[in-house]
Amino acid sequence: MFFDIIILLIGFVVIIKASDVLVDAASSLALKLNISKIFIALTIMAFGTCAPEVAISFRSVGSNDATMAFANVIGSCVVNILLIIGLASFIHPIKIKHATVKRELPLLFIITSIFVVLMLDSLFNPLTKNTFSRADAIILILLFSLFVVYLIQMLFKRNKNVTIDNIEIKYSPLVAFALLIVSIIFIIYSSDLIIDSAKNIAASLNIAEKIITMFVIVVGTSLPEMIMTVTSAKKGEFDMAIGNIIGTNIFNICIVLGLPIVIYGDILLTGFGFVDILMVFMSSLLLFIFARSERTINKREGVIMIMFFVLYYGYLLWR
Repeated sequence: MFFDIIILLIGFVVIIKASDVLVDAASSLALKLNISKIFIALTIMAFGTCAPEVAISFRSVGSNDATMAFANVIGSCVVNILLIIGLASFIHPIKIKHATVKRELPLLFIITSIFVVLMLDSLFNPLTKNTFSRADAIILILLFSLFVVYLIQMLFKRNKNVTIDNIEIKYSPLVAFALLIVSIIFIIYSSDLIIDSAKNIAASLNIAEKIITMFVIVVGTSLPEMIMTVTSAKKGEFDMAIGNIIGTNIFNICIVLGLPIVIYGDILLTGFGFVDILMVFMSSLLLFIFARSERTINKREGVIMIMFFVLYYGYLLWR
């Protein structure tokens, strides 16, 4: 088990550093194209930091491990909002633009609500078990397609004279492209190490795989989002802070989970109860409500988010 712990730690170091390089490289390419901050946050930053979750989800669903795949996505959605946004807003209140409150946040709330409904088969038919089917996954892919259409509209409607101030372009286009490829390879390889070592540790300690996934893998792979969101909030880059989380959660739900299931087929939702599904919905609802209040997520609201996170994860341990 000691060897597995060492491998797990090495995997986290590699995956976090590779994600960091991936985002810097992708951002460098985008900044060369003079794209606005919120667009960068919703796309390159969000999708880039989702790379660990994508790799883990494909590997899990491909090996018929539905528990790890769903714990990965559910845990990431909850951690991204309740812990990361909660912590960032506690350090520095996050100001939300009117356009974000009217467009991006409602879109996230709608996608999350549909995702929750798709997970509750037994609620509508008590004789059936909660199953996530290929048809459910296709619905998520279609929702993501609508999100992509919205992003394209945003890109073409942007002010052509927009400038990205005070952001250093770290890499040249050629170097950035090479780093994108290399970092993705490292992310995929390190995710394999993380999954295998986490499974071995869980088996050695007789711990439920859901718990080891929700605590170790989810929190670990969310560190890139946490670092970028907290740093963005401290620097007053609120578009980056909130856009990163909105884009990440949409990508997590629609692609990280939806795409592997479309490819590999239906999976049974074992080990997940109403509380788990409720927390995904509640986290999105709290973010929507707090953002609408004076278009600022203040320190008090940040504390409330963190308290919900602590209560939920305490419930996971106690159960």
